[in-house]
Amino acid sequence: MSIIDKHTTNRQKMVQLQIKNRNIHNPKILSVMEKIPRHLFVEPELRYRAYKDNPLPIEEGQTISQPYMVALMTDLLKLDDNSRVLEIGTGCGYQTAVLAEIAKEVYSIEILEKLADKAKTLLKSLKYNNIHLRQGNGYYGWIEHSPYDAVIVTAAPKTIPHRLTQQLVNGGRMVIPVGSDHQELVLINKLSGKIQSSRITAVSFVPMTGTPII
Repeated sequence: MSIIDKHTTNRQKMVQLQIKNRNIHNPKILSVMEKIPRHLFVEPELRYRAYKDNPLPIEEGQTISQPYMVALMTDLLKLDDNSRVLEIGTGCGYQTAVLAEIAKEVYSIEILEKLADKAKTLLKSLKYNNIHLRQGNGYYGWIEHSPYDAVIVTAAPKTIPHRLTQQLVNGGRMVIPVGSDHQELVLINKLSGKIQSSRITAVSFVPMTGTPII
């Protein structure tokens, strides 16, 4: 079996065993995750593990999330082809690519310059034209392009950043890991200007960096 065929087979197995079997059935998400070459987003020496059921380390002490967690967080946002999404924490760009395949526009912020530059180069090579990426402190969001239909945060602050909920449209959704020693994935709905939150599951993400406004 060629390397290309092996990666294709591994993606198919990943989607079936890790995502569909955990009750995520959104056909768009399944199709996208079967298509995107996840192995290109990890370090060459770890590519043989790219489709395994776990997160992997990337540069700068960060991680690429477990495939199921990428699918779950994307599913919770309820995106369509008109959605405008704000992503906090580009990382290697894999979650960004998943969002870009589904949504109309993705605005992504990465605080670490090396990761931002590397992700921008890779995503450009993969011909994503609806991703707007900048290096900066995502704690404050990207107000120039707000409001957003959805916000996704891929690093854990100790509390929910108020600036991010402010940048959601009415009816918008945000998914975010929250906590330090004990983290939970939280889904936020903004309805009639009010914030409603619900706990989804226990998680483990790298901490959000950047200094919050007091």
